[in-house]
Amino acid sequence: MSLTQKLVCLSFLLSLTISAQENLTPSKQFWNALKAHCGKAYQGQLELPKEDKDFGGKQLVMHVRKCTENKMKIPFFVGDDKSRTWILTYENDRIALQHDHRHKDGTEDAINFYGGKTTNTGKEDIQIFSADAHTQQLIPGAATNVWWITINESTFTYNLRRLGTDRVFKVVMDLTQTIKTPEAPWGWKD
Repeated sequence: MSLTQKLVCLSFLLSLTISAQENLTPSKQFWNALKAHCGKAYQGQLELPKEDKDFGGKQLVMHVRKCTENKMKIPFFVGDDKSRTWILTYENDRIALQHDHRHKDGTEDAINFYGGKTTNTGKEDIQIFSADAHTQQLIPGAATNVWWITINESTFTYNLRRLGTDRVFKVVMDLTQTIKTPEAPWGWKD
């Protein structure tokens, strides 16, 4: 194959790759952007509320620990507390968010697997999750919870707003610098 033929083939393959990315739905683009961080850990900070007894002043770490084609598990550590894991599931072009809470011995917390599912494909840099029926039954006050996650080249944010109340929560993780991979969260089974 001549150099000209090789360049034509390379150009064609590059155009197919670009075209395939442009044809992805916003939810799939979001999914792929987050999945690109699989295996990496990052540190962040609490932005809202400014004063919070459970999260304020503590080291906040997220670890995109386990990724499959349709599921990501992201432990979120608050200081020495390794009880939280965000679980994201991609199915039928929608993304579901669940919160897995564990005790030190690995047993499930009584308040567990609450969250919601996107109602549309969202945008490539933000996905919004309204509280689902399980959440409403488990935590009646959280029936108006809306979570959203954003991602771009430099930050990942996890956000919560309880509509009709003053409840608001925002954590910003710095994606520009990885940190040492933390130990497994409580109750983790590979």
